Amino acid sequence: MATSVSEDPQEAYQFAKKARSLAARVGVVRETCAIAAYQAADWTTALAEFRAARRITGRSSYLPLMADCERALGRLDRALDIVTGPDARKADHHTQLELRIVESGIRRDQGLPDAAVVALQGPELTSERIRPEYARLYYAYADALLQAGREDEAHAWFGRAAGADVDDETDAAERYEELDDFSFDDLGASEEDGPDGEGTYVGVLPEQQEDSGNVLVDDQYLDDETDPDDETDPDDETDPDDETDPDDEQ
Repeated sequence: MATSVSEDPQEAYQFAKKARSLAARVGVVRETCAIAAYQAADWTTALAEFRAARRITGRSSYLPLMADCERALGRLDRALDIVTGPDARKADHHTQLELRIVESGIRRDQGLPDAAVVALQGPELTSERIRPEYARLYYAYADALLQAGREDEAHAWFGRAAGADVDDETDAAERYEELDDFSFDDLGASEEDGPDGEGTYVGVLPEQQEDSGNVLVDDQYLDDETDPDDETDPDDETDPDDETDPDDEQ
């Protein structure tokens, strides 16, 4: 495929366009051009090529990528129509998992982090067994939990994703270790608070990875805050009535 000829996405895209000009009615050629455009972040062309490839081949496996292109173009309603439409419901199990991952990203783009978590939930996440084919799902779930402010759960699921990712498709292991470091440093910050209760450590959450075209992710920062436990309890202050009366000292 043309996308494997060059490591440069733009160069691979040019090769793919030349192939399309020679065999525009061949499904694999249109698919190759779509993937090359997708990797080059040309979302409009990628979407058009995926649609053409789907018309030729009838494959539903293009649906997640088509939805992701719509999402990258900011057309969230159209993206949702793809991931929740009748064609999506008829897709194979693997494609449906990918559609759930894209839907989670859409919900995050809408400012709905809890809905992003719910979009990924299903029987695949309730089994105690770690399955390599669910590595991307575990990773996306961990990422969604982190965005929803559920750091402890995110840490556990990054660990599951790292265990399932036998092909190193994600950076789950690094994210797991970074959250370990974050938790340790955050604990150390409370121990180093000064007399006024203000810590000096500012924890920074790790940068989010783009997932399968889920291109919209922000960094999240934890501001240093005063620990309420360090504030003076008014009940602990000396009561003026408890002071010794000078007339009683005789």
